[in-house]
Amino acid sequence: MPFHFCFLPFNRRHFDIQAMPNPFQMPTLHYEFIIVSAVILQLLGTSSSVAVPSSGCYAIDNSSHIVDFSSWIGRLFVYEGKDSDLVVRFCKDVESRSQTGYVDFGRFDKFNHFVAGSGHLDFVQGFFNGDLMKCEQSHDKLGRTAQVNIICGSCSNGECKGAVGCICNVTYESTCRVIVELAIPCEAPGPRVFKGFTVGLHPRSWEIVYNGMTQLGFEKSHKDFSFRTEQTHVALYMTAIASLSSLVRKPIVEVFPENGLELRVSGSGATGSPPTTLSPSVLVVNWRCKKALDTTYEVNITIPVEGYEPIQFFLTKTCEYTQDEEGDSTRGWAIFGVLSCIFTVSSTLFCCGGFIYKTRVERQRGIDALPGMSIFSACLETVSAAGENYSRPQDLNSAFASEVSWERPTVSAPGTWKPSEGKYGSI
Repeated sequence: MPFHFCFLPFNRRHFDIQAMPNPFQMPTLHYEFIIVSAVILQLLGTSSSVAVPSSGCYAIDNSSHIVDFSSWIGRLFVYEGKDSDLVVRFCKDVESRSQTGYVDFGRFDKFNHFVAGSGHLDFVQGFFNGDLMKCEQSHDKLGRTAQVNIICGSCSNGECKGAVGCICNVTYESTCRVIVELAIPCEAPGPRVFKGFTVGLHPRSWEIVYNGMTQLGFEKSHKDFSFRTEQTHVALYMTAIASLSSLVRKPIVEVFPENGLELRVSGSGATGSPPTTLSPSVLVVNWRCKKALDTTYEVNITIPVEGYEPIQFFLTKTCEYTQDEEGDSTRGWAIFGVLSCIFTVSSTLFCCGGFIYKTRVERQRGIDALPGMSIFSACLETVSAAGENYSRPQDLNSAFASEVSWERPTVSAPGTWKPSEGKYGSI
């Protein structure tokens, strides 16, 4: 069970061994206090988080401790039968070998197929997607399958001899499925995992922590997983099993280097609110680059869990340039919004008041009652009048001639007949 203590801030940069007083010249009580503090600091340093193994060959036992079998990947175990031999390649596949060839009874899948066992079985491995010949109608169309029951120790029938383990028994349930009992010296259990706990960038995702284990890319600082400079905040959603959510404590946040990145946390997760699957708690990380840095800033977030190893992960922040205060960047937009609202309200009141005044007092109706329409009409008349004042001389002459001919029509001499010049259809 991890221990948690509270100390005054400790600055490593100003730590000077030569500046420390001689312990033999100090009182006994002070000397004992220094020894106890050093031991506690060492214990705190040894307690680390649980990171997911690089390979999928691991399992969590019934006591929630992780057992890593990465060193066993590909190890060969052979069971000699009458007609064929059964071969198990640990965390690889299961094969039946004979003179006619090989028959694949499934390959290992790291997703939820290496689990804790029950009774005298410690772990169970599942192998799926084997050969389909004569097994096309098998369960879920997965072809031949195999189940390897792992016993930590020796076989119950005493068949296993040697330190590397062996296959105790093989049972063929059908031509499409085989059950294998394997005895091996299991690895020592690792830290205790807080099963069911997740941390993700979405309420239903777990990119950072899954099943209590920190995922690859967040177990330490990685530049490839860093957040860009313009991203001023990130929301982390935490979920846990409802019956165990009360064990989650308030997170602890540390930044390295200490200066250059301003960081504040908020949200329900910052206060230690118990997260559940239906109502995740949110930890909002607000950060601002006060100093540009060629490398990245490391943000270490540790979430203590009572009775389990703490949940620890790293967020990496890139600062390519300095950023202003968040209030300065939004103050201009706030002022613009206020002024826009004032202008909109004032314009609406002015239009309504002017319309009411013109309709009640000046007795105007329709579009003429709108405020500003008189000025707008005057502008239109001025523009139209300016366009009609200038005309070409020939246009004036032709207009004048037409007007004269219209006012003084020609009259023919009496007694003379003149043929009509009208065209068809004219009146």
